[in-house]
Amino acid sequence: MGSKVELFAAIRWDEKQLGLSIRELATKYGVHRRTVRQALACPIPPERKDPARSAPVRESIAHLIDQILKADCLAPPKQRHTARRIWERLIDEHHLSVSYSYVAKYVHWRRGEINAEHAQRTGVVAGFVPQLHEPGKDAEVDFADCYVKLAGTVTKCFLFSFRLSHSGAGVHRVFASQGQEAFLEGHVIAFEAIGGVPTGQIRYDNLRSAVQRVLFGRNRTESARWTAFRSFYAFAAFYCVPGAGGAHEKGGVEGDGGRFRRTHLTPMPVVDSLQELNARLAEADRADLARHIEFRPRTVGEDLAAEQEVLAPLPAEPFDCALELTPRVDRYGRITVRQCRYSVPAYLIGSRVRVRLSASQLEVYDGRRRVAVHARLIGRGGEHLVLDHYLEILKGKPGAMPGSAALATARAEGLFTPDHEAFWARARALHGEPAATKALIEVLLLHRRLSAAQVIAGVRAALAQGTVNPDLVAIEARKAAPPAATTDAAAPAPATAPAAAHHAGDNRPGTPGRLSPGVLITLPARRTGTPAADLPADQ
Repeated sequence: MGSKVELFAAIRWDEKQLGLSIRELATKYGVHRRTVRQALACPIPPERKDPARSAPVRESIAHLIDQILKADCLAPPKQRHTARRIWERLIDEHHLSVSYSYVAKYVHWRRGEINAEHAQRTGVVAGFVPQLHEPGKDAEVDFADCYVKLAGTVTKCFLFSFRLSHSGAGVHRVFASQGQEAFLEGHVIAFEAIGGVPTGQIRYDNLRSAVQRVLFGRNRTESARWTAFRSFYAFAAFYCVPGAGGAHEKGGVEGDGGRFRRTHLTPMPVVDSLQELNARLAEADRADLARHIEFRPRTVGEDLAAEQEVLAPLPAEPFDCALELTPRVDRYGRITVRQCRYSVPAYLIGSRVRVRLSASQLEVYDGRRRVAVHARLIGRGGEHLVLDHYLEILKGKPGAMPGSAALATARAEGLFTPDHEAFWARARALHGEPAATKALIEVLLLHRRLSAAQVIAGVRAALAQGTVNPDLVAIEARKAAPPAATTDAAAPAPATAPAAAHHAGDNRPGTPGRLSPGVLITLPARRTGTPAADLPADQ
């Protein structure tokens, strides 16, 4: 187009300045005299006219394809014809010989025209309408799939996304499941992060965590716990229509979840626990407050600060999101919760226990007393066993110890240390397998009363003396207890001093049968030949 405009300009210039005739101009520029006349008549070249070409094949099939495309306007979206399906019907039903590429090109061009004609007839046009959201009123929530390398294993998790519609501020956390406890906990975290509760409505898909049954139109049957949660925080729920149309009704959080996943979860995060990952995501949420949403003059954080002033205040105490269950303990000392198995103390075998299941952990109660705590398992069919829960059983069945699954778990988690292994090996060498295992169990029982560092210190001290006596381990473990820090404010009152002296003995040095201040005589010290004069009389 540009070169022809330049040609027309040159022809007009020569005609005006040099006075050349049409024949001379046509000869000079090597064009037809008709082109010269067009240039002299108008400086803009005329549009090129494509000659109408006959298309006998298209004319023979066009009306058939049009009929199919018009019928598709009234068909369900997922049951409309593709170009290949139209081509197959032309061959099978009408016995036409036509290439697939020819049909595909015509369908691609004609479908848009037919859809536009249908929209004009019905008065409904597909498109989107810009929305204005008042500060502090509306929000959107969604779950999205994500993958995390968790403790060395690629694991499918779920990204909970909460987004305020006015400011665009988001709160994101990753959970092991989309269960109701994770759904509720995500809301509690989001409300605390933004400092309030939206006063309008929050938009949702039809998640099973909230909706038990989808009724006609917008009506839903909600779960009782979800209804109680909404009542506790006093907000309304808006449920989108099922399918792709519902995604457009909460397009803000749909796009925000994808953006956040591409920005902060790509490449795939490598973490030891979901708690570690969620700490990172909390920092990412705070960093995102400095970003600008397209065409907005202020940052997300500045809009959020203005929005927080009109949010509804938080209740004095957060909602208890844990789910309570009452499973029965099987004969292996396990309970089954959400298709995963967890161990409990052996004395509870055959009874029912109360379980509090949250998004990240599982707590087991015997009455009001908490007897076990497990990190929540992610994979279906997982199992987590605690060796301490089986010690009473192993005392009667020491032969089951070497091959027990609970021992394998303790070794994998680093709770059964090389010091325990050394003690067990030394005990086997001295006393044989059953007696050695029983001695080991007595040492493991010390962990219930003493810290792990104390027990390990006791084990090392006993091994250094060449003994595997559990009583000696207990004495040495108590010796390893850190000294209690005392201050004037924390010092015992004078009235309690006599009682302390009664239990500790007279501390006056040189008194027969009494110990000097701060001196503790241990069995290893006595075995190694401490002078008898320094020891109390053996009663």
